[in-house]
Amino acid sequence: MKRAALAVIPVLALTCALTACSGGEDKPSGAPAPPKAKQITPAQRLAKAIVTKDDLRGYNVSEPEAEYAFAKSADELTVDRPGCAPLALAMNQLPLGKPRADLTRIAGAGYGKGSTYITLASYEPAAEAESSLAQLAKAVPECGGGFTAKAGKNSTAYESVTAEKGTAPGAVAFRSTMTFRGVSHTLRTEAVRDGDVLAVYFSVNGFAIADSTRPSDAKMPANVVKAQNSKLAK
Repeated sequence: MKRAALAVIPVLALTCALTACSGGEDKPSGAPAPPKAKQITPAQRLAKAIVTKDDLRGYNVSEPEAEYAFAKSADELTVDRPGCAPLALAMNQLPLGKPRADLTRIAGAGYGKGSTYITLASYEPAAEAESSLAQLAKAVPECGGGFTAKAGKNSTAYESVTAEKGTAPGAVAFRSTMTFRGVSHTLRTEAVRDGDVLAVYFSVNGFAIADSTRPSDAKMPANVVKAQNSKLAK
């Protein structure tokens, strides 16, 4: 009896397939399939997630000008201490590791005040974003005595690197110093991970450096970091 019962099962399955005995209503054979949702690319996702002027009252948000970039890509950048490469990348708006997409904007509060560069990078899997942040954290104490970064004819000697408390929970933050035409300047960097996206903030008083007569001590604006991190979390 068991063998006979088992033999009936494929017959019933075939009968249902031929007669549509699923119990549902018959669908017209010519009915079109429902359209598939359009897949958003990593670059499009970052473009939607980056802060705009509307998100930062009192700030102008703009795209950086390529001609002023220290290096066009990570491949062009070299450091005299290899372990310090993550720091050089973070301070020159170049993404850490190998992201699927990256995007940079500048948030400026007006003439004579500092600017904050915001670089977003998307990774897959998310573990790569976590690993990139860990490498940055590791480089901070290893490069405390400073290092030199070069790209083509550009060269910057960072004299010191010191860990600091970030403005956001879980952030890797540090300050670095450099001397330009005999004048000392302090720069600040902070990196925060949100899932598979890494946000790197770099604050510098470019006006003071260009002036080359007065020292500067750029602060990390907590409101800029909060606005960007909040938009990423949505």
